[in-house]
Amino acid sequence: MKINPKQIRITFLSLIFGSVLLVLGKIILIPPPEKPKLSKFVFPEKVPLAQWQQSENQSQPKSKDIRFIAQKRYRYTLNNQYLTIDMAYLNLPGGDFMALLRGYKPLASSPVVRQDEKIGFYVLGIDKKQQAYLSTCINPRGGTTLTYSQFNQNRYLYDLQPQRLVSWLFGKQELFDRRCLWAHLSIPLQNTSQKTAFETLEKAWFSWYKWWQPRFPKP
Repeated sequence: MKINPKQIRITFLSLIFGSVLLVLGKIILIPPPEKPKLSKFVFPEKVPLAQWQQSENQSQPKSKDIRFIAQKRYRYTLNNQYLTIDMAYLNLPGGDFMALLRGYKPLASSPVVRQDEKIGFYVLGIDKKQQAYLSTCINPRGGTTLTYSQFNQNRYLYDLQPQRLVSWLFGKQELFDRRCLWAHLSIPLQNTSQKTAFETLEKAWFSWYKWWQPRFPKP
């Protein structure tokens, strides 16, 4: 049976045209449904961290920023070294995590951007309290991100799937999942060098991410 290239093109264009008409019809004829609401999320009290001993969690001032859905502060110790991990569950429409970081954390110097091939991007730096920190945004799907372009690349790559498009057409969920788990790890620089502090943070971060990524909150 001979394949007709012209007929294939016509069929392909017809499918595209039909999909466009379906979307336009939904927008024009069907009233927009209420915006899907995100389910509540409560951070667990205990989270294991390899080699570290969890101490009593500290209270964390709640942000009035509507992008913040839930927050939690964890504390750990190891050989007289204190590690604080601030977690925030966010709805991040713009996807620009670095702008969020600069707005909420008193940074003393420009952060150093690093990338792990299996995890994604994160920043290391020193804040005005003379603490070394590691900070990043855990995505619902795909690697961790820092910038608008990185965040949106994940959304286009992982969110534009057939089943999600169908759910979006029926108003069951947003087309793009713009949620983020903000992880901010910090340790004091007292009695330790910046290089050693960064190495300690990275080692703790890899373990922390491994626990959290498969437990990302449900929409």
